Amino acid sequence: MIEFFTEPWTHVFMQRAFLVVLMSGVVCGVIGSHVALRGMAFIGDAVAHSVFPGIAIAFVLKTSLLLGGIIAGLVTALSVAVFSQNRRLKEDTVIGVFFAAAFGLGIVVMSTAPGYGGSLESFLFGSVLGISNADVITVAVAGVVLLLITGALHKEFVTVGLDRETARAVGLPIFWLDLALYAMVTVAIVISIQAVGNILVLALLITPAACARLLTDRIGVMMLIAPLIGAASGLTGLYLSYAFNLAAGGLIVLTATAVFIACWVFAPRHGLLSRRSPAAARVVPVQP
Repeated sequence: MIEFFTEPWTHVFMQRAFLVVLMSGVVCGVIGSHVALRGMAFIGDAVAHSVFPGIAIAFVLKTSLLLGGIIAGLVTALSVAVFSQNRRLKEDTVIGVFFAAAFGLGIVVMSTAPGYGGSLESFLFGSVLGISNADVITVAVAGVVLLLITGALHKEFVTVGLDRETARAVGLPIFWLDLALYAMVTVAIVISIQAVGNILVLALLITPAACARLLTDRIGVMMLIAPLIGAASGLTGLYLSYAFNLAAGGLIVLTATAVFIACWVFAPRHGLLSRRSPAAARVVPVQP
């Protein structure tokens, strides 16, 4: 048993993988709490796919895939925020338009690059064991910046998430706060793609936050529980991947999903098997 926990750390590539998975789990847990609070899972999915053309263009030009993905995600996030201001269109409709357009552009760009199949597979399904020292530093710096911004804007994000009209009435800049959150979701997704891949990265953003939502009614506590679950799921999935020689990204997501199912069944207040009174077990709005 001791060897099971210690042997992976003897390999440098596993040390880098553990660090990136740990940091990605923490960052996605914190940012994902705001995404879950505001019902923005679809924007997370859209951003995850909108980074595709940026990464494709960066691959063709042989430049930084991380930078290319961030730029493409930010452009899409900005487009969604701007076009959503027209109340004739609902936000999910605008997201759907740009989600499809971005992914289509990515496919076209990638098809122009000879021998793109291997890189495309790595992008879609993750390559956490191939992470370099530069990638670890990039994820660490981006993660710290995101956490600092989240802390600075925490009250504003919570106010907008709980009641947009009240936030507008007290003079909060709704558009800029939306844009800031979209941008933060973009960066969180891009730095996590190497761990679980483009297809599964939404789970790292949403599932830990959903678990925390079942366990607490307070957003502050939720933002502590979610990153713990995200980090623990990442580390556990990576250990299982090493032990059984299976896909790391898939096992990380399945571990997080198993935690979600356990919370859904056994959560003390909102779980299926809760023995509390019906009044106590009802869904309670998240509190600051």
